[in-house]
Amino acid sequence: MTLLTPSVCVTLGTRPEAIKLAPVIQKLRSFDNLRTYVVLTGQHREMVDGVMELFNLESDRDLAIMKPKQTLTEITCNSLQGLEQIFRELQPQLVIVQGDTSTAFSAALAAFYQKIPVGHVEAGLRTDDLFNPYPEEANRRLISQIAQFHFAPTELAVQNLHKSGITGKIYQTGNTVIDALLQVAKTNPQCNIPGLDWSKYRVLLATVHRRENWGQPLQDILQGFSLILDRFPDTALLLPMHRNPTVREPIKAFFADCHVSGRVFLTEPLDYKQLVAAISRCYLLLTDSGGLQEEAPSLGKPVLVLRETTERQEAIAAGTAKLIGTNPDAIFNHAQDLLNNTEAYQKMATAINPFGDGLAAAKIVEVINNFLNQDN
Repeated sequence: MTLLTPSVCVTLGTRPEAIKLAPVIQKLRSFDNLRTYVVLTGQHREMVDGVMELFNLESDRDLAIMKPKQTLTEITCNSLQGLEQIFRELQPQLVIVQGDTSTAFSAALAAFYQKIPVGHVEAGLRTDDLFNPYPEEANRRLISQIAQFHFAPTELAVQNLHKSGITGKIYQTGNTVIDALLQVAKTNPQCNIPGLDWSKYRVLLATVHRRENWGQPLQDILQGFSLILDRFPDTALLLPMHRNPTVREPIKAFFADCHVSGRVFLTEPLDYKQLVAAISRCYLLLTDSGGLQEEAPSLGKPVLVLRETTERQEAIAAGTAKLIGTNPDAIFNHAQDLLNNTEAYQKMATAINPFGDGLAAAKIVEVINNFLNQDN
């Protein structure tokens, strides 16, 4: 009797998911005894396409759900319905999801409804504040209840899963974003921004997009950036703007008449090669992103986290990042310390990255391969 080749379905919808799953997909597709399907929901359209091209990946299915100003309910329902049909058609023996997006939650739920085992990459992150970040904290908690395989990046993430009473198999693997980062960094990528002289300024790389920072917190953050630029004329701000108009329009309006606007570089989202290059060349990062808290330490860059909570407590404990909130004076004071104090800067820049050594994907794929081929 001929045994069928076991199959795994890797589901993703956003750029961070694509970046963090790319090393996993690459390794899965190197196995002849596995059939790997890649399914896109289309939650982020153009941004995912660029990552897929960078890592030489192709999708097998694409739901193309992206619509302007779609709600969380629309993203979840459209993904859930579309993935139900795809999973019925492909009949994978395992579904892999990553992180805490609405795509990841929808894919885990769709798999659960069909009794397909779920593997959760980047499992165990927690802030213990259900609405901060929103909806990510709820998404990752719910996925943990559904998944059978939990690929936790750090010891703290493992502990979080145990404290939550999570069942299933838990593996500490490191974070796959380090795999992706190091892979791209080896290619010596460039980031050429019109008008920005990297040798002339100490460049502050900033990203802001979190829902909890919409409205007044965003205005406070921008005011903090302005204070830094005003006090330190040798600094410039590189701020790639999220495509969501709720974020980008206030940013453009704030800096339109700002007296330091000549040193403010507002760009479209950088592709991943450009982002890695920008991290390598900048002086420090100010961000509400999760992934940048993990990536920047590998390239020796301090991170100031523009949030009230973080699920990357390991970065705070290791000294690679500081949680500073959104108050303008706090943003200025923390940045000022790093701009003035060489010792404080070097202490953060040389701290050991707690998120792994670039071997996470290999560890994850070994578990997947052993599970899918255990009867063959």
